[in-house]
Amino acid sequence: MDSTILTTVIMLGVLAAILAVVLYIVAQKFKVVEDERMVETENILPGANCGGCGYTGCRAFAEALVNADDISTMFCPVGGNATMTKIAEYLGKKVEKKDSEIAVVRCAGSCENRPRVNDFDGAASCAVMAATYSGDTDCSYGCLGRGDCVSVCNFDAIYINGETMLPEVDEEKCTACGACVKACPKLIIELRKKGPKSRRIYVSCVNKDKGAVARKACKTACIGCAACRKACAFESILIENFLAYIDPDKCRLCRKCVEVCPTESIIELNFPQRKPKIEIQEQKTENINSEITTN
Repeated sequence: MDSTILTTVIMLGVLAAILAVVLYIVAQKFKVVEDERMVETENILPGANCGGCGYTGCRAFAEALVNADDISTMFCPVGGNATMTKIAEYLGKKVEKKDSEIAVVRCAGSCENRPRVNDFDGAASCAVMAATYSGDTDCSYGCLGRGDCVSVCNFDAIYINGETMLPEVDEEKCTACGACVKACPKLIIELRKKGPKSRRIYVSCVNKDKGAVARKACKTACIGCAACRKACAFESILIENFLAYIDPDKCRLCRKCVEVCPTESIIELNFPQRKPKIEIQEQKTENINSEITTN
């Protein structure tokens, strides 16, 4: 009896040893040698895994950086130029500095400016709401206010203002990862140059209806009157489909377009406050009346 147990133990021990050797040989034959450069590059990256670089995460981006011959067009929005410069120095490659960007919400249709005409009794989701019908206001282009952009932000950089029911961006937290841009079914969120001293000018409207229709739906809608384009000396404003758009690459932040906009749909951020001029207000009223009459 004792000899049988001993024999069994010995056989199991020998079998375990054989299996261990086999596993070791297989592991050595098929082992993957990880490139140390990829590990170090991933360590340099911020580890946010936000997808703002265009890859599924920092590890995938690190692998792409190591394998690419040219990384000049590749960029980590969270780490910014400092991180990309450090990576370029480590890999011995060249990168180009990129202007800092920030998310901007191109809709000023607050509850006051864009009255609700019906109630949506469904899932609290912009995507669901957009797929179901045009919205709860007369503007089918504006923000739906259900916070899909808020839920996808990993940096707590965007929130819904309880009074206006519009999303607002925290400049100190926004990394320009672009998650909110992708999440918005109405395409009202855009990444723009942060600008010197964080100063920016942009049209806070995406309504492509004719002036009179847009104005009826929202007090601050762009009516396509072209007053801003006429006032711009740098040809930075394009009017298309009854909607103005300011090219951030051409804009020189002179603010002349802001002064002449009749509906105040052009937003200026972080500029010194200035006193309104009576004659400018009179011109704005004239532009509105002229545009509505034309349409």
